Amino acid sequence: MAAIQYYDVILKPVITEKSMAGMGEKKYTFLVHPEANKSMIKEAVEKMFEGAKVAKVNTMNCEGKKKRRGMTVGKTAKTKKAMVWLTEDSKDIEIFAGL
Repeated sequence: MAAIQYYDVILKPVITEKSMAGMGEKKYTFLVHPEANKSMIKEAVEKMFEGAKVAKVNTMNCEGKKKRRGMTVGKTAKTKKAMVWLTEDSKDIEIFAGL
């Protein structure tokens, strides 16, 4: 596969009650590219969001769920989530400001 650029790493933010509660502690959750590692995620967040400094990154691989339609059985695509903690002196991420 071709090299992953920083703008391909972060796919979309995760908007749930739990992830929204963590924003007060500067903890943000994103869906990321399945082949991205922690250093790539850190670099992508710091480049995409001006003034953000990442303290640490935790990742989680989520397997696809089993789905059925009649007798046909299949699985949804697997995903990867990243929880990103920002340092105390960094700016907040603006895409979550109005939520």
